[in-house]
Amino acid sequence: MWSSLLEQLQQGEIRALARAISFIENEQPGYQQLLQALPLHPASRIIGVTGPPGAGKSTLVDGLIRELVQQGFKVGVLCVDPSSPFNLGAVLGDRIRMSDWYTHPQVYIRSLATRGSMGGLHPKIIEIADLLKAAAFDFIIVETVGVGQSEIEIAGLADTTVVVVVPEAGDEVQTMKAGLMEIADIFVVNKSDRPDADVFVKNLRLMLAPAFATHKQEIPIIKTTAHQHQGLNDLVTAVLKHQQEENFNEKKAWLLAEKAFQLIQKERMRDIDKGALMVAIKNQSATSNFNLYRFVQQHYLS
Repeated sequence: MWSSLLEQLQQGEIRALARAISFIENEQPGYQQLLQALPLHPASRIIGVTGPPGAGKSTLVDGLIRELVQQGFKVGVLCVDPSSPFNLGAVLGDRIRMSDWYTHPQVYIRSLATRGSMGGLHPKIIEIADLLKAAAFDFIIVETVGVGQSEIEIAGLADTTVVVVVPEAGDEVQTMKAGLMEIADIFVVNKSDRPDADVFVKNLRLMLAPAFATHKQEIPIIKTTAHQHQGLNDLVTAVLKHQQEENFNEKKAWLLAEKAFQLIQKERMRDIDKGALMVAIKNQSATSNFNLYRFVQQHYLS
């Protein structure tokens, strides 16, 4: 099954891409062979879009899609939403703001749930992004739940990380400053038609001044009003410029090493049944001299 799915995927069949993502998410038999056979599209570039709730990320992504499609690019969008506590599905899966693009031949949009992932991304985001690369999308936009110091994952995954803030977010940005400095390649001050936007941009530039010493280039700050389609062309220009520069992304190596570690760990743990382990511990712990660490060493590590 996986081989025919791969063939359809490379032929650009969108339904095959949707099936392949579900195939990987659900770890159906053959999913590992599919991943190992993926031919990646070297020209594909990932744009990460993140920022605090209410910053207008979805509206901005909608505008980004419009600008990129007008320039003739094929765009894949992965929207990572909070998980429902009941079924782990994406709470905001409707994505009404992007509804104009669901049937567009150059655009593919998929909502994904974090499923409890601490980094704010889907646990199989790397695999799904690789599927979109294999389907020869020029740009893959990954919109995340929010931003924080734990969300270094998006900076590792993306070739360019765009952090979206709004003029009223002064105190919030100050709180998140260390995390923002770590991950931002481009700042977007959205809803910049609001009062004090220019003052906020000036203060943000001053706040980021110490970070410029660690970057080859000054971090661009782009003013946009996404719902009026203002500033989006400037943002695309800044993204394309950043991606043309040679940027060694140490965070990407970290993210891939972390993923490799998880894959190795999962494979080596495959023959361990947690239910049987619980029964063994329950029986052993009834004895007076039970020691958990000695038990693990004797039965599983020696």
